[in-house]
Amino acid sequence: MKYESHKAAATQEYGSSADARGIWLQCAVAAVVYLLFAGSIALGQQRPNEYQVEAAYLYNFGRFVEWPAKSSPPQNSSFNICVLGEDPFGHALDATLAGETIGKQRVTARRISSPQMAVDCQILFISSSEANRLNKIIEALDKNAVLTVSDIPQFSQRQGMIQFVLEENRIRFEVNLTATQRAGLALSSELLKVATVVRKNPQPGD
Repeated sequence: MKYESHKAAATQEYGSSADARGIWLQCAVAAVVYLLFAGSIALGQQRPNEYQVEAAYLYNFGRFVEWPAKSSPPQNSSFNICVLGEDPFGHALDATLAGETIGKQRVTARRISSPQMAVDCQILFISSSEANRLNKIIEALDKNAVLTVSDIPQFSQRQGMIQFVLEENRIRFEVNLTATQRAGLALSSELLKVATVVRKNPQPGD
């Protein structure tokens, strides 16, 4: 089956939006998930879990975000998607990123133990194991050009940039646009159209 056929099948399987708003991102994520786990689906095994879908989102976020030129890594370096804290992805993140590139840079997965180690990360997933010290992590990353992502509750209301949420048994996400702009990151209109919530100048408790 050709890639476009995989994309169409995955869109149907994972309930991607059929309208024009953000269809490229939805199809890209669905296609990655389908291609990685098509064998299991064909055998009637359990559908990909939430972290397998989130891993596909992490990769595709890199294709819909523009980093400031001064913070862009050299062309011969890698595009790093990092995990801070306990890793919930297991092999799923490595499998998703294997052989992939973003802007001609090889995409790699890294696991780090402190926010100070995120200096070489373009995307940082903050594990739920770090919920109790989230404020300190966000402060340590303040104004750094690192896209922060998490599924910690109220993450986007606590100055996190993208928060995964579960709606109708599907992985969706919220965006804190103020936080991304403060870090100098430019999110594409396609990405914002897919977000369930786009927060601007959010106040605590919003």
